[in-house]
This record gives sequence, C-alpha cells and structure tokens, in this order.
Amino acid sequence: MNLTIDSLNDMGAFTGAPVEKEITWKKGKEELKATVFVRPLSYQSAVSDLTSLNQKKDALAGRIAASIVDEDGKPIFTPDDITGDADPARGALDGNLTMALLNVIGEVNGAGKTKS
Repeated sequence: MNLTIDSLNDMGAFTGAPVEKEITWKKGKEELKATVFVRPLSYQSAVSDLTSLNQKKDALAGRIAASIVDEDGKPIFTPDDITGDADPARGALDGNLTMALLNVIGEVNGAGKTKS
C-alpha cells in the first residue's frame, strides 16, 4: 500500500470531528453537568505535549487544552487557563472538573481498554 491521503482516510487515520460527551463533577455537595467536545488524540495533542516538555509547562494542562474544544474543534482553554496562570484571581481549574475532563479524554481515546 502506498501512503496517500486517500489510503490514510480509508484506514481511519484522521481524527475527524470532536466527540460530544456529557460530564458530571461535584462542587461541594452540588453535582454539576456539562456537555463537552473532545478532540481525539491527534497532531494537535502531540504538538501540545512536545511544547509542554520544551517549555517546561504542565503536560496535563496542555493535554486538556488540546483535547477539550468547542463543537467546531477550536480549543476553549489555554494551558494557562487550566493552571490558573492566565488569571491568578480566577485561579486554577477545579480539581473535580479537571478529573472529569481527564476521564472523558481517556474514554474518547480508549484508555484502559484492550482490543480483542
């Protein structure tokens, strides 16, 4: 097989549209829900991972920022939004929300699942 855009497309080598998911997390005693769009791991996430390493930034914040997008696939966070560096008065993203986002990123990407 020759490596071409068409052959890669036939094999499903492109990530396609973001995946719509619902997440829940707790803030105190209240349970909150939101719809998120998750971009499957892709070129953008690889660039984010490498940028985080090269700039000695938080890799998890970069992964969330690269993966959680709007319906059109555009990022809604920067890594600094996640860590709180973008606005120290606002602070870092809530820990329970952070875990919910990491869980849904793993779910979309099949983390922890083995193929038969």
